Parts: sequence; C-alpha cells; structure tokens
Amino acid sequence: MADAVVIPSPQTRTQAEAKPASFLSNFLRLIPGILLLAAVGYAGKFIEQFIARYGKAHHLVLPNIEYVLWAIVIGLVIANTIGVPEVFRAGVATYEFWLKAGIVLLGARFILGDILRLGGLSLILVFIELALALTFMTYLGRGFKLSPKLITLLAVGSSVCGVSAIIATQGAIDADEEDSSYAIAAILALGAISLFAFPLIGHALHLGDHAYGLWAGLAVDNTAEATAAGAIYSDAAGKFAVLAKTCRNALIGFVVLGYAIYWASKGQAEEVKNKGAFLWKKFPKFVLGFLLISVLATIGFFTKPQLTTLGNLSRWAFLLTFAGVGLRTSFRELGKQGVRPFIVGAVGEIAIALITLGLVVGADRLFHLG
Repeated sequence: MADAVVIPSPQTRTQAEAKPASFLSNFLRLIPGILLLAAVGYAGKFIEQFIARYGKAHHLVLPNIEYVLWAIVIGLVIANTIGVPEVFRAGVATYEFWLKAGIVLLGARFILGDILRLGGLSLILVFIELALALTFMTYLGRGFKLSPKLITLLAVGSSVCGVSAIIATQGAIDADEEDSSYAIAAILALGAISLFAFPLIGHALHLGDHAYGLWAGLAVDNTAEATAAGAIYSDAAGKFAVLAKTCRNALIGFVVLGYAIYWASKGQAEEVKNKGAFLWKKFPKFVLGFLLISVLATIGFFTKPQLTTLGNLSRWAFLLTFAGVGLRTSFRELGKQGVRPFIVGAVGEIAIALITLGLVVGADRLFHLG
C-alpha cells in the first residue's frame, strides 16, 4: 500500500511560517540596541586614544584612563539624562550575553598553569569570602529588621554572583518580586560605585595587577562590574578579576541549593526533588566554556594568530558589555527601591571589600602576587 500523503492544514502552515518570521522579528528588534552598545563602546575607545595621541603630540603627561571607564561614563550619562528609548532596550539588554561570550573567549589568553597558579589561592579566599559575607549580611539584615527572604537575597547577591544569584535564588525560595527588586537595586547601585572607588584605592595602595584583580574578583558582586573594575586598572588586572570572579560564580548552584533546602524545610519553598538536576540548572555554563577554551589553548590546539583573534574578539565583546553596564544603570530607578536595603547592602559591601582587601594584601605579602 502506498504511503498516505498528509496535507498540512492551513493552521499548521501558518504556524510553521510564523516561526522563522518571529525569529527574524526578534532578531531585528535587537539590532538598534546592539548598535548603540557598539557606538558607546567605540566612543570610549576613541576618547582613550584621542587623549593619548594629544598628550604625545603636545608632550603632555595626561592620565591614562582606560576606554572601559569612558564607555561606562558615556552610558551612565545617556541613561541618567535623556534615558534609553524603548527601541534600544532589547538590544542593550544583550550586554550580559556579550559578557559571557567575552569570558569564554578570554580563556584563550589563559593556559592551565595560570588558572592553577591563581586557582588554589583564589578558592581558599573565595570560601573565606563566601562564609564571611553570608554570615555578616545575615546578621546585619536581622539588625535592620529586614524580611527574612530579603536578607537571604542580599546575602547571596553580595557573597556569590550579584544579580544572577539573586534571580536564581528568588525562584528557588519563592521570594517576592518586591524583595528581589530591592536586593537587585542595592547590588547594582553598589556595583556602579565600585567601578570608581576600587581603582582609586588600588592605585593609592600601589597594588600590583595580580593582587588588585584578585581583590576586584572577590569583592565586586556582579560579573560585569567585577570585569570592568579589573579592566579599568589594567588589562592584566582584568584577566585576574575574571578568573577570581569565575571561581565565585561556580559556587552559585551550591549556595542556592542550600537556601532552597533551608526554606523548603520551613514549608516556605518548593521541595528540591533532584539535587543533581538542580545544581546543573543553576551552574553558570559559560564557566565550562572558559575552561574548555583554556584547555584547548594549553594543548596548542590554536595557532598564535588564532589566539590573537580570539583575544581581540574577547575585547570587542567586553566593549559592548561595558557600554551596557552604563546604559543599564539608572540612578532614578535605583532610588525608588527604598533606603534600608541599600544601607544594609552598603554597610555589608564596605565591610566585605575591606576584609577581602586585607586578605589579598596579606596573601600578596606572603606569596608576592605582583
């Protein structure tokens, strides 16, 4: 018997045709914002190069301010004056994708020896930072009589991975969206401040690239801001900041799982039935991409020109990221979220920054980080 011929119904054909059209439509929506990221990022690069050329041409010693800071400042000015029009917002929001892509590609600039050299010391300091931050923020939040789940969100955000950790924890512990908004606002505001404060402190203390990058990776919460704070100091410091921050990011699943189990035991969150699947879902996959590229670079899979190309692509991805950090930071919106969570976050962040600075300075003196 011949096979029956199935004729798609008009509805099925319409749905099939709608999928490519929908994908194309969504992609086109991103283009204006991505172009804005590129324009702001390149403007920052142009200003840096212009100042360097002007100083050289006129025999002047001018401050060498990295394009990273210029891109962020330009973005902040736009976001907090005229604002970012709706047509650009979807594309600007892709800055987190460019951040993760940049970190993965950055693996080409690390051989495993670099990772292992920093990894052991970083892990020790990461665990110390994690324990101190979780404990300190918990007791500080209780002292200010914040709601218990808001305290959890602030503790996780300040100890592990900033906004990503808060969002992951919110769903796992059934926290209110209002609590999540408060915690995110506090973390974002403090992250913006760290971009300016950390480099000044690092230069005042004459920290080497390795030591400063390690400190930024340990103390700054959001991955984007930690990467930017390191890159503002120097390219080498940016690499170490990314590596230290990646160590913290890798622990997000375990911390979120612990809090999920805790709140489930109190009957205030859904029970975690498959812990392995939960960990895999929460684990930041770009960490694996970073390690894979690093392994391939170590075994000589890439040629030198290819490594150079990957490094340049990483810088371009970060260019879009840093522009996005500024464009996505609206101080007016942050100011609407209330004072108490910000105070708790500020006091906690300052304490954590000082503690980790002490740890890094001590490690530098013992191990000569450079």
